Amino acid sequence: MTSLALRLAGPLQSWGASSRFVRRGTEAWPTKSAVVGLLAAAMGRRRTDPIEDLLGLRFGVRVDQPGELLRDFQTALPRDGSKPMPLSYRYYLSDAAFLAVVEGGRELIEGIDAALRAPAFPLYLGRRSCPPAGRYLLGTRELGLFDVLRSEPWLASKHHRARSGAGPVRLDVVVDADVVPAEHAEQQVSLTARDAPISFDPELREYGWRRLVRTHVTLEREGGAAGRHDPMAIVGG
Repeated sequence: MTSLALRLAGPLQSWGASSRFVRRGTEAWPTKSAVVGLLAAAMGRRRTDPIEDLLGLRFGVRVDQPGELLRDFQTALPRDGSKPMPLSYRYYLSDAAFLAVVEGGRELIEGIDAALRAPAFPLYLGRRSCPPAGRYLLGTRELGLFDVLRSEPWLASKHHRARSGAGPVRLDVVVDADVVPAEHAEQQVSLTARDAPISFDPELREYGWRRLVRTHVTLEREGGAAGRHDPMAIVGG
């Protein structure tokens, strides 16, 4: 199988899986439905177009920088200017960074990779108000999904890495339940999420349940126990 790696980072992200009425929450990591929607947008799919070929993609996320939960609120008036609508609360992740990986057949993954290099529609991180910042496409890998999650370099900012101390770093990963290696069997938490997209049609949005696992991987820091600023490094020696 072939995998595609994405860097999902920006000032704001919002990955709602259970938002209702005036409260629009966010999960702590990107949802499969949102990332499949991002891929479909890059490929020029409209919300009413079929997505059957994307439904079988395996999916996993590594939490490289969890960010901070941010709450905003909005007000609205009806077009006729009558009684104001109730306050609406919106939740976001601020200053977060994730490694997201999809795995599938080579032809499909290479087609997605090509689309992401010249996306047909604007891409965003869960909501239209949340565009990605910097490089988002890391490219294809001839590796399984979990191997990519434990081999890609840490994507956290320099500031976050400096604050996290020295030595190996342990990062949470959330993946489809059937891709976790046997050696992680005692280090995992089983979860379910209703974020498996079936249809994005505005008149018939439909999502299915997905079994997933939360576990972790350990990465060695690039440059050893780096991350600290050495003010004397410029003088050499």
